Amino acid sequence: MKAYLVQHGKPLSKEENPERPLSSEGKAEVEKMGKFLKKLGIEVEELYHSGKTRARETAEILISEVNPKVKPQQRESLAPLGDVNDIAGFLNSTTRDTMVVGHLPHLAKLVSVLVTGNESTPFIRFKQGGVVCVEKEDGNWAVAWAVVPEIL
Repeated sequence: MKAYLVQHGKPLSKEENPERPLSSEGKAEVEKMGKFLKKLGIEVEELYHSGKTRARETAEILISEVNPKVKPQQRESLAPLGDVNDIAGFLNSTTRDTMVVGHLPHLAKLVSVLVTGNESTPFIRFKQGGVVCVEKEDGNWAVAWAVVPEIL
């Protein structure tokens, strides 16, 4: 089972728009990432996002490439300061390849909980529009790969 953990793309500033939708650059980078994931043959069966505009837009762009049949779903616990154990528990219980689009510091804590069992153990650095793939094998999680927009 694989989980693709995605930090939302680059948003507009609060001054430009308090809802903080994706900027033009953010949209372009996320579209590029979606096409890259499609080329890799990645197809997720579920996708969850925080509900914040920038995360929802990122989720919609990515799912249009990796599996347009899947409807992105909002999950309150994916907020920047949400309960990491909620989504970690869900990922530990599912067997379906899943994508999660969220924010920092939540995503950094989530990957730490999955891989080390401790949310305060820094493990990997996220970048806006980047994807970290973690894989569960024999009940244990490990980082399989990570890619950031700058290298595409």
